[in-house]
Amino acid sequence: MRVGVLGCGNVGGALVQLLAADAQAIAERTGLTLEVTRVAVRSTARERSVQLPESCLTSDAESVANDPDIDVIVEAIGGIEPARSLILDALKSGKPVITANKELLANVGAELVDAAVAAGVDLLYEAAVGGGIPLIRPLRESLAGERIIRIMGIVNGTTNYILTRMSEAGASYSDALAEAQTLGFAERDPTADVEGYDAAAKCAILASIAFGAKVVAGDVYREGISGITSADIAYADRLGYVIKLLAIAEQVEGEVAVRVHPAMIMKTHPLAAVRESFNAVFIQGEAVGDLMLYGRGAGGMPTASAVLGDLIDAAHNLRSGGSGRASSPGRATLRSIDELRSQYYINLEVADRTGVLASVATVFGEHGVSIRSMEQDDEESGEARLVFITHIARERDVQATLHGLRELDAVHSIGSLLRVVGSE
Repeated sequence: MRVGVLGCGNVGGALVQLLAADAQAIAERTGLTLEVTRVAVRSTARERSVQLPESCLTSDAESVANDPDIDVIVEAIGGIEPARSLILDALKSGKPVITANKELLANVGAELVDAAVAAGVDLLYEAAVGGGIPLIRPLRESLAGERIIRIMGIVNGTTNYILTRMSEAGASYSDALAEAQTLGFAERDPTADVEGYDAAAKCAILASIAFGAKVVAGDVYREGISGITSADIAYADRLGYVIKLLAIAEQVEGEVAVRVHPAMIMKTHPLAAVRESFNAVFIQGEAVGDLMLYGRGAGGMPTASAVLGDLIDAAHNLRSGGSGRASSPGRATLRSIDELRSQYYINLEVADRTGVLASVATVFGEHGVSIRSMEQDDEESGEARLVFITHIARERDVQATLHGLRELDAVHSIGSLLRVVGSE
């Protein structure tokens, strides 16, 4: 099987290395000989870590996607264009495509799936969520007959590393971010990671597969971790929780709810033990119960390993004259974040005087939000910090409560609002 690779950076280069190093083992295990015959790169003159014959390299990506002598295409360029157009060209010419491009799939994945179905070839993207963690294939194949209730996961290693350092080393957010950048876990511009855009794209992909619904990144409610303070971390620890950035996709009353936000999760929950740059996804099924998949969520070699698994599947299917289980997703009825029902952590700074707590509690009661627990810390400035954990309440009512609290003279500031997972 002749393979064309679009892009030879972190993932594309690692894939070429894997194929060269493991060619004999792959042939013995699968009966397939996978040969990289053409690689599209930005500049053929640039030095690169992987050695390729000059005849193999080209700066014309379209010629690779449309080459009739190539059997399978691996897209490792990233971004939406020209990746989208190149993949469509390859699919229309009858070539299976493997990609790890989460941004592309989360925005125009339905269009690409439709094209793959029309052409009768594979579009595989195991590496798009969770790097080397086998996740897409279990959802699409092993759990094809399972009614998935909820998927909840840590799908961004950068934010998990930052929150781990804040929790375990007492680092501030800015110091933990700087450390992550020094170690290469965070980009110079970390916005996509710390503001939840990366996790939202992955959440959309997971929801689309799990629920057979057309969900795009823009459908995902999103909050990042840049507002999390050391005080939030300390209160969570004292109350028996850790703070994680969670991607959550679930079906509620026939609607699909998708969201990414920091949450307080009980220390006894399996996701609470996922540290540093590792990822994990917790799946709840109606019949199978609870499952968790854990591992390296990024990196050239782990991601290339997942791409290689897809490449072998696509090559097998192409040789047998078929394709995997691809079907066009239907339209999803999305559930508004206003209808979310959860427990909440609310942190207030108030005047330290008689009657303030009563007036605050009255506002909660007026909006039907029941208080489960409350702690008060007095501060030297003559102010007090009130920390509440609510019973399960509706997001709309909690937001109305916050609006009412802002109108109280005694409330000087409202700190973090965090959803609480796994307590009730």
